[in-house]
Amino acid sequence: MDSKKIYLTKEGLGELKKEYEELTKTKRPDVLSRVSQARSLGDLSENAEYVAAREELSFIDGRIDELEELLKQAVLITENGHRNSTQTVKLGSTVLVSIKGKKEAFMVVGEWEADPTEKKISHESPLGKALIGKKVGEKVEVEAPAGKVLYTIVSVD
Repeated sequence: MDSKKIYLTKEGLGELKKEYEELTKTKRPDVLSRVSQARSLGDLSENAEYVAAREELSFIDGRIDELEELLKQAVLITENGHRNSTQTVKLGSTVLVSIKGKKEAFMVVGEWEADPTEKKISHESPLGKALIGKKVGEKVEVEAPAGKVLYTIVSVD
């Protein structure tokens, strides 16, 4: 992985740490014991349980390595302590926009937490990039598959 910063909210960082703990303290030891048990059964060349356990261990070790890198590069998106002290969109902001009279709220997050189904958009996405640094009342135009979409920023929290 490169040394690019990984921006996470407090919740997102907590979820990664929780997954890391679960993998290192519970799942990996369980799979290691399965490998040992399967190994004790004798001939490894025809031992499906041994092969499956080794593959699962390899997958878990890969995910642990990935999480360690992510956690090293993680930068916490700090909440703005004084609500409304700034009306500028930044990482961690919840932005209410108006599209053709219809209002929609998005939270601008780092790419690892982006989840369009939960209205969490990456600061690297076209809409995220367009919104960052903008203020209430400003309009941004974003190229979408259906054509250009004009968003008006209604509020920023």
